Amino acid sequence: MRCQPHQDNQVYIWTKNKQICLLCDETADTEHSLCSACEGELPWLGGHCQVCALPLPAAGLVCGECLKRPPAFARVEAPWRYAFPVDSLITRFKHRGNWPVGRLLAGLLSHHLLHAYAEGQPRPDALLAVPLSRQRLRQRGFNQAEMLADWLGASLALATQKHWLLRPQDTAHQQELDAAARKRNLRRAFALDERAAVQGRHLALVDDVLTTGATAEAIARLLRQAGAARVDIYCLARTPKPGDLAGG
Repeated sequence: MRCQPHQDNQVYIWTKNKQICLLCDETADTEHSLCSACEGELPWLGGHCQVCALPLPAAGLVCGECLKRPPAFARVEAPWRYAFPVDSLITRFKHRGNWPVGRLLAGLLSHHLLHAYAEGQPRPDALLAVPLSRQRLRQRGFNQAEMLADWLGASLALATQKHWLLRPQDTAHQQELDAAARKRNLRRAFALDERAAVQGRHLALVDDVLTTGATAEAIARLLRQAGAARVDIYCLARTPKPGDLAGG
């Protein structure tokens, strides 16, 4: 399994005090493997829907879709828009097995969540990762959402429940489908393990990117129907609407 990019860069070592920025290769001057200049230039989310985190021109708003059809989840927490260079970092982690990049992103997401908790956002009882089918897991070799959930659970002192959510059917790649097809593609795609104790619990679902929200909605609805009191979505980035340049 590839853990490092095929370049002659310095290998990332977590135990070193001084790290190299994973974006510009300069010495990182923060606690993460990212220099402050590159961190400041990340596509921070800014104004967004208070429910689904869709980028909006101003803060404190709820988008028309959530007003018209409130989703099964209560809130999406994401630090960034899905734009450069966050999109390339997620690709390096998800499709190239560059785990140090994933751990960097998870660390920054945990800081975002700690700030949200300090502002009054309730802490969940447990974290759940969006599951992969067995076939997809064999092809990729790891579940990036599960790795993110493990890192978040360790840094935030939250329990992770790896076996509660199941994906018994191997569906088509969501990236290849439009919004309506994504919803059809996910019908009966997920299931709950018979031992999943979700009744009355506040749960947070972890994934890498929220695009149309079809996956999040399908799983949140499943959990709510099984008795979960609340479901939040924790992800690295939120995709703007196609052609929407307002958020940058």
